[in-house]
Amino acid sequence: MKVRKSEFVISAVQASQFPSDGDAEFAFSGRSNVGKSSLINTLLNRKGLAKTSSTPGKTRQINYFRINEAFYFVDLPGYGYARAPKRERANWGRWVEPYLKNRDPLLGLIQLIDARHDPTENDLQMVTWLLSYELPFLIVLTKSDKLSARKLSEQIQKTRRILSEWGDLPVVPFSAKRGVGKEAVWKWIEGRLDSH
Repeated sequence: MKVRKSEFVISAVQASQFPSDGDAEFAFSGRSNVGKSSLINTLLNRKGLAKTSSTPGKTRQINYFRINEAFYFVDLPGYGYARAPKRERANWGRWVEPYLKNRDPLLGLIQLIDARHDPTENDLQMVTWLLSYELPFLIVLTKSDKLSARKLSEQIQKTRRILSEWGDLPVVPFSAKRGVGKEAVWKWIEGRLDSH
């Protein structure tokens, strides 16, 4: 995918603020501080378009980015941030779940999991939701450069085993630092656009 133009559109705090043009959307989901902003910036060859933060839980709205004036990347709020207020953590599911369930332009979701850790309970809950809504998704293991090649290979196999009760799900290792996995993620997005 040649990215000719990418721009921030809106931080939506309610569904009425979502774009109404009907163009395709791809959402990015994962726990707080898993690297969603870094993945989006790497895919778009932009350094600071999606704001990164060393403070987990920074993204608290649904952030829309328009790509090539043709489709959107949608950065969902990170989940599972223990220091977020309990009410806010509860609101995450109540707000994001309807988006996943009812958003017609949503063609797929990129589910991020930290390569250094096993999928969390929240990650597995997300996979359950995605399968129940029959929403296509891709598992991306972020921060893969933090592991040796052997450790990464072991972690990919372990993640596949943990997720195997839902079938043979595709798992892509990714590193924002090295650009590893960038082409594989774009290939999956392009496949969804082509089948739309």
